[in-house]
Amino acid sequence: MNHFPPQVRQMQDIMSHAKSLGILHGHFSDYQLNGQTINLNGQDLHHFANCSYLGLELDQRLKNAAKDAIERYGIQFSSSRTYLESGLYEVLEDKLAQIFGNPVIVAPTTSLGHISWIPNVVHKNDAVILDHQVHRSVQNATMIAKANGTHVELLRHNRMDLLEDRIIELSKKFRKVWYMADGVYSMFGDVAPMQELYDLLNKHEQFHLYVDDAHGMSWAGKHGRGFALSNVDYYHEKMCLITSINKGFGANGSAMIFSDETQKAMIKNAGSTLIFSGPVSPVMLTAGIASADIHLSDEIYERQNRLTGLIKHFNQTATALDLPLVRQDITPICYLAVGANPLHCVEIAHGLQQDGYFVNVSSFPTVPLKNSGMRITLNTNHTEEAITGLLNSLKYRMDEREIVTEEVLKPFVSRDLVVA
Repeated sequence: MNHFPPQVRQMQDIMSHAKSLGILHGHFSDYQLNGQTINLNGQDLHHFANCSYLGLELDQRLKNAAKDAIERYGIQFSSSRTYLESGLYEVLEDKLAQIFGNPVIVAPTTSLGHISWIPNVVHKNDAVILDHQVHRSVQNATMIAKANGTHVELLRHNRMDLLEDRIIELSKKFRKVWYMADGVYSMFGDVAPMQELYDLLNKHEQFHLYVDDAHGMSWAGKHGRGFALSNVDYYHEKMCLITSINKGFGANGSAMIFSDETQKAMIKNAGSTLIFSGPVSPVMLTAGIASADIHLSDEIYERQNRLTGLIKHFNQTATALDLPLVRQDITPICYLAVGANPLHCVEIAHGLQQDGYFVNVSSFPTVPLKNSGMRITLNTNHTEEAITGLLNSLKYRMDEREIVTEEVLKPFVSRDLVVA
């Protein structure tokens, strides 16, 4: 391992230790999942690391649709969509267009959607501003544009004052200025200031916006259209929006939402991963159609309200216990700071498993080293009792290591992630 840089060797040591304790690279052994617990190494654990926020992946209607699709179409339909595609795509995309009120393309994954979209809408004479916390999949796709000559720079997280300064300055040199952000940020659960971004779109002619709302889908907005659109009154013509139907939606793939049919046709015909990557299987397309029907009914609001209640319970209980909760946004991603020592995260997660709870450890490189912590995701299958039990266990395990809330939150304040 001597030819690897020191930081890579350090990361390997930490991850190897975490794996030996069953914290990373685990294999669950459940014969049938129930959405609440997961069996690891023969132990049933309350599962707080699931991004299926509305629990739809276990809904009988989606399972029945998937079973029927297997009988009708088989496991897969292996053909490039450019030549031949299942008619199920059209059905699902039409229903998603009803949800969003705009044309939609279904892509195999959100990451592949970025690769189809960003290099085609971002010109070599444009500038891209990446929010410091924007998802790695957006950053990866942007590197293709950068290789083609596009100017790319980073901006401190959610700093709209700094963003406007950069828009003004870059507009003097470049055709368009793009800001790329998440609707809901995947690690810390904080959100993009959508109304402020819309104000900037209306104020600056050359400014354009690209939003990945993968973690905002389903649990927020009319028909579950997501957090980003739940905070604004219309779909801005200078915005590109992409979201996931892999998480809250309970199916598989990604939805790319367009301002008009012309833009949709351009990306469908020019997007590299739409041409060359494998399609979504008929099984998942059919499950997606069943989920879309739920989203288009009033049932979606019942599920949203239940999740909102659980999130509020989590935030209130964590605050009462003086746990280092980074944000109290009403999102299903909850992050508790642990500090600069990632081994503390591993030890706490191991202790939580002993107490009957499974959560995700977050440390470098998924977050900056000083921002290590516990990433907890909530879904409608959880109960208030399980959440309270988890937080009491966290309190005990953090007190064991003398973790002081005010101290471990300081690096987050300096990174504009919490209100000082």
